[in-house]
Amino acid sequence: MAAKRTALAVWEGDLLRGHGTVKGTSGALGEIAVSWAARTESPGGKSSPEELLAAAHASCFSMALSAGLGRLQKPPLRLAVSATATFDKVGDGWKVTTMELDVTGKVPGISPAEFEAAAQAASLGCPISGALKGNVTVSVRAKLD
Repeated sequence: MAAKRTALAVWEGDLLRGHGTVKGTSGALGEIAVSWAARTESPGGKSSPEELLAAAHASCFSMALSAGLGRLQKPPLRLAVSATATFDKVGDGWKVTTMELDVTGKVPGISPAEFEAAAQAASLGCPISGALKGNVTVSVRAKLD
């Protein structure tokens, strides 16, 4: 059965001075404030679609890597994944140009080369990576604790 997840965004005002909120309908995410300034300047305690995309990618990638390591019979004790989405002006518009994934893992019995290979494979198998493919350059850096 397909899983569907829903989020609700509400925006008030024009782009530059306006503001909005976004929340997931699961109840897991509280209402999150967003603004154009939070996207292009200082966050000022607000979030942005790019931060939310980075959070989604970090969590998805960590699950994909955990699954891949499990298939290698080397389950992780801990994976810490940082995802950084770059939002930049391209031509006349704005675009998410890159997503940088940095993962540090505590994985008994694995070599650095094996961990790197598993991380690269996870990036290819992660559904969020798949959604970005062809539109955003995704890079992965992996290291062991």
